[in-house]
Amino acid sequence: MVVEKFKLDGKVAIVTGSGTGLGEAMAVGLAEAGADIVGVYRSHFPDKAKSEIETLRRNFLPVKADLLTIEPVKRIIESAISRFGKLDILVNNAGIIRRSPSLEYSEKDWDDVMSINLKSLFFLCQAAAKQFLKQGTGGKIVNIASLLSFQGGILIPPYTASKSGVRGLTQLLANEWARHNINVNAIAPGYMATSNTEPLRKDPKRSQSILERIPAGRWGIPEDLKGVVVFLSSEASDYINGFTIAIDGGWLGR
Repeated sequence: MVVEKFKLDGKVAIVTGSGTGLGEAMAVGLAEAGADIVGVYRSHFPDKAKSEIETLRRNFLPVKADLLTIEPVKRIIESAISRFGKLDILVNNAGIIRRSPSLEYSEKDWDDVMSINLKSLFFLCQAAAKQFLKQGTGGKIVNIASLLSFQGGILIPPYTASKSGVRGLTQLLANEWARHNINVNAIAPGYMATSNTEPLRKDPKRSQSILERIPAGRWGIPEDLKGVVVFLSSEASDYINGFTIAIDGGWLGR
C-alpha cells in the first residue's frame, strides 16, 4: 500500500528552529507520521511542540543551541545519537531575517543572517551525512529555502543571498550524496503567517498587495508545510534529489 511509504514509525528527526512557527509545525507533523523528534531551539523553548508530540506518544528531546556559530553542530548530532541511538532525518529550519535598505545594510547583520541561514545549515548537513554514512542507512535532509531562493525581494540582501544559496547547496549536496542513499531536498515557503512576516502583515497596503498576488487568496500557515516535510522525509520521496518545492499558494505561478 502506498500509504505505508509515508509512515515514519521508528525514525528519528532533528528539526532546528522548532520553538515557533514553521519549525514547530513541522516537528509535530513528523511526529504525527511516527517519528521521534530532537527539537533544536535558541530562545523560545518548544513547549507547544513538546506537549503535542508527547501527546502523540512520541519522544521529544529539546536541545538548546545558538546557530550563529557552528560550535553546537557536533553536540546536536551527538545528543540525538546519545538519546535515540541513530539519526534518520534532518530538517534545517532555523533562520533569521533582518530588514534594511541595501545602501544602509550593516556588516554585522549581513554576517549574522548568512551564518545562521547558510553556514550552520551546511555544517549540519555535513554532520548528518557523516552520521548516515557511519550507520550505513542513508537518510533524509530537508532544507528550508524561500520564495527568495527564486526572486530578489527588497530590503533583505543577506536573506535573499542565503536562501538562494540554500537552493543551490541543496542541489550540490544531492549531486554528491544521492549515491549514498541520502536524499537532500528543500521546501520554499511562500508568505506565511509567522513572526518573520509580522511587519508585512501589519502594513495594510503591503499586506493587501501580497494577498492580491497569491492565487489562493490567503497567507500560508505553518501547518501547510506538514504534508510536504513528511513526504520529503519518507520512503515516498526516495527518487527525489536536489529539488526545491514551493509552498506558496501559487505565488510563483503568477
